[in-house]
Amino acid sequence: MNRADQDDTKFPALELEALTLSYRSGSATQRVVQDLSIKVNRGEIISLLGPSGCGKTTVLRAIAGFQPVQSGRIVLMQREVSSPTVHVPPERRKIGMVFQDYALFPHLDVADNVGFGLHAMTAAERQHRVAELLHLVGMAELAHRSPHELSGGQQQRVALARALAPRPELLLMDEPFSNLDVELRERLAIEVRDLLKETGTTAIIVTHDQHEAFAVADRIAVLAEGHLQQWGTAMDLYHRPVNRFVADFIGEGVMISGVVDAQGYLINVLGKFPCELSDVALKAGDRAEMLVRPDDIQHDDDSPLKARVVSKAFRGAQFLYTLALPAGQHLVSLVPSHHDHAIDELIGIRMEIDHVIFFPSAE
Repeated sequence: MNRADQDDTKFPALELEALTLSYRSGSATQRVVQDLSIKVNRGEIISLLGPSGCGKTTVLRAIAGFQPVQSGRIVLMQREVSSPTVHVPPERRKIGMVFQDYALFPHLDVADNVGFGLHAMTAAERQHRVAELLHLVGMAELAHRSPHELSGGQQQRVALARALAPRPELLLMDEPFSNLDVELRERLAIEVRDLLKETGTTAIIVTHDQHEAFAVADRIAVLAEGHLQQWGTAMDLYHRPVNRFVADFIGEGVMISGVVDAQGYLINVLGKFPCELSDVALKAGDRAEMLVRPDDIQHDDDSPLKARVVSKAFRGAQFLYTLALPAGQHLVSLVPSHHDHAIDELIGIRMEIDHVIFFPSAE
C-alpha cells in the first residue's frame, strides 16, 4: 500500500449515520428510508441497488442536499452537511451529479457544457481543464458539436466530464445508463469505472440493475422498503446473501427444501449437505431450504442423478437450462453451449457448491 492509500484510509469520504428520510403527503408523513448507516472510503465506487420505490434515489438526493434529514446525519469529508439541525446547501457540498437524462444544455456545444461550472477559473485555466476532460472521456474531436448531434453514449460521456470538471469530492450518478441499449450500457459501465478509478473519484451510483452494480461498484448496498438489507461486495451478495430477499434479488437460483438430521446435515433430493445450525437457528427435524445457483449444477453424463430439460435459453457461450428433477422440483443450470440438449431430454447432473447457503423453511 502506498502512502497516498494510507492517508486515504484515515477517514471515510462519506458517512451515513442512522439516516432516516421522510416525505410529507398532506398532513401525513411517509417514511422512505430508515436507520441507514454506511461508510464510503475515499476513491471507492459504491452502488445503491434495489427495486423501484426502495428509497435509493431519496438517499442520493439527501446526500446532494435536496432532501431534508429527519434523523441521523450525513458527513462528507469529515464535515457534517446534513442532520435535523444542520443543512449545508447543495452548491457548497463539492458534489458532482450525473442525471438519468444527462441534463446537457442544448444551446451550448460540448466544450461549453463541460466548462459550464468552472466560472472561478481564468479563461486559460478553464480551456485547459475542458480539454483535459474531453481527452479523458474520448470526446476531444467532438468539442464543438451540439448535444443533439451526439449519440446517447456520447452524451453520457459529456455529462460525466462536466460533473468531473470542478474536481468534486464526491460524484453521484442516478440511473446513468438506463436510457442506453443493453450492449452500450454494459460497455459504458466498464469505461466509467475505469475512468473513475483513473481519476481517484469517490462515486455513488444508483441503479436497479444488478449487472450495472456488479460492473461498476467496489461495494454494493442492497435496499428494500427503505431498509439496508446487505452491504458488501458483489461476491458477498451472490455467494453469501444474508436473507431471502437478497438471495432472490441477486442473481438467479432456486430454493430446494429438506430436513435437518441429528448430525447437522440437510437432507434433500440433491444429497446431504453440512448445515451450520447455529447460523440459521435450526435444530434436528426442522425443515430448511438450500439456495442453489445455476453455476452450482454441473452437467455430468456419468452422474446417476438425472434431470429433464424443461426449457433452455441460448446465451452465446452457454445455455441456461431449466431442469426438472424426478420428484418435480425445478433447477436452473448454466451449461457450455456445445452441450445442446433437446427439450424433455434427460441429462446427468451433479452438485458443485462452494458456499452452501441455508434459510429456515418458508412453509
